[in-house]
Amino acid sequence: MTVETVTRVRVGGGVAVGRVVCHPRLPLIAGLDSGRGVVYIWDASDLRTLGIVEAAAPDDGRTRLPAVAWHPEQPVLLIANGGPVRRWTPSGMSAFAGIPAAYRNVAFGPDGRTMWAIPTATGGDTRECSDVLDLATGALGTGPGWDTGVAAHPAGGLVLTLRSNQGATLGIFARAGAAGAAPKVLRRALILDVDGYETPIFSPDGRYLAIRGNAYVNTLDVFEFPSLDNVLSTTLGEPSPGYPYPQEWLDRMRAWSRHNIAFGTRPGVLWIGTPTGTLVEADLGNQRSEGHDIPSGAAVTALGATAGGDLVVADATGELTLLATSADRAVASRSAVPDFLAGTSDVDPRADLESQLVLTDGARTWEPGDLGTVDTATDSDPTWLRIQVQMNHAR
Repeated sequence: MTVETVTRVRVGGGVAVGRVVCHPRLPLIAGLDSGRGVVYIWDASDLRTLGIVEAAAPDDGRTRLPAVAWHPEQPVLLIANGGPVRRWTPSGMSAFAGIPAAYRNVAFGPDGRTMWAIPTATGGDTRECSDVLDLATGALGTGPGWDTGVAAHPAGGLVLTLRSNQGATLGIFARAGAAGAAPKVLRRALILDVDGYETPIFSPDGRYLAIRGNAYVNTLDVFEFPSLDNVLSTTLGEPSPGYPYPQEWLDRMRAWSRHNIAFGTRPGVLWIGTPTGTLVEADLGNQRSEGHDIPSGAAVTALGATAGGDLVVADATGELTLLATSADRAVASRSAVPDFLAGTSDVDPRADLESQLVLTDGARTWEPGDLGTVDTATDSDPTWLRIQVQMNHAR
């Protein structure tokens, strides 16, 4: 595929942007300077700066990397870092009136009429519940627990978020509720090894979802949707040499950005930014890859895809580059979400969640109760499954 540079700009005094978040429908980009907690907003057509938002100190006075969320339709960006939630629009900044708590992470509901937020105003466990705020009325409700962003399927009607635990992380799917209502958690779920993942991303056509992270190594997993079959599972860089980790290996692992993936316009193409100044074009359907050098040749610190289909690349020199890729634009599948919903059902919110889930890692599936009887595991099995076997033997 041909990659062409549209424009390049310098961010501030050469600030390396650690994350870019593109508006799903409008030509807007938010970039996060992880060193100072600053949020930049750019026009996605020419990388013109539209706003710079300094971090607001929360009650404890600590500067945190803000969480940001774009409205699904409007040019509205929510910014939260444990203090007052703020809102950026093209007309400027404003406090979000009526917010009852200091939130660390926020997301818009798929219809834009609700805000989902953690931790709860009541101090509840985010693994168990979250706040759902009706933005029109100010009514505060309770939603399912989550701790790592909210990914909306591009066709609408379905979201995916993560519930992290050191032993295993669950990918929880939910039907978008009626206007102002909380989402409805579904029984079908993903299970990932250990914790430390980033917010999942769906491809523009909704036929793939990718998850970066892992607290110990740089993993990348891609699942087909709605089947949830794992079509790519790899460790970026080098596999773990085992604990205690050599310092040289730790340095190489940290050189990989945690926000270095984006789906391209061509169906089935995932882009991966590397510490060596290249973009890897991974064709998931044909199991082929090709490397493309970025103009600066510097390490990629963040990668995203704009609503118009261009790639936006941040690098270690503080440059931001807009790249056009010559390919047809993917169209969101209208059947993927109904097909997924037809194969699952809502959980009972009054009962224990995990006892109701049908779990898959993309290769195997466990019905409720299955894991309580698993009695064998090999060294190649994920850590969470080996721990489960040990617990079963202890019983």
